[in-house]
Amino acid sequence: MKQARTTLIIITTGPGLTLFTRPVTSWVDGQGIGDGLLTLFIRHTSASLLIQENADPDVLADLRDFFARIAPKAGPYRHDAEGPDDMPAHIRAALTQTQLSIPVSGGRLDLGTWQGLYVFEHRDRPQRREVVLHLIGD
Repeated sequence: MKQARTTLIIITTGPGLTLFTRPVTSWVDGQGIGDGLLTLFIRHTSASLLIQENADPDVLADLRDFFARIAPKAGPYRHDAEGPDDMPAHIRAALTQTQLSIPVSGGRLDLGTWQGLYVFEHRDRPQRREVVLHLIGD
């Protein structure tokens, strides 16, 4: 059994989804592990990870708009230490995921044809996000 670990830096452009499938697949390809499990973990409380459709940009826009409706900036929040987008970002992150697990077969991620890996940025400004990758297998 082998293990490998790295941290990717993903620069977001503000609210919405940032595709980062390519650097993940490139890293997995270079690890020499044929079959195993990849775990991804984002080290933040105001952004999250999603596996989502990577073909139609309307899906991403609709997701962003939906989360803006269910956790609006104008809510009556106690926590606003970092501005009006702070607490809504925490709520959106709580409703999504900070960790993903993806099987690896034949040295490749077992993603479906239309699936991509995204950082879902919940803050209003661009951010530098850290995503930890851990691969285990043979």
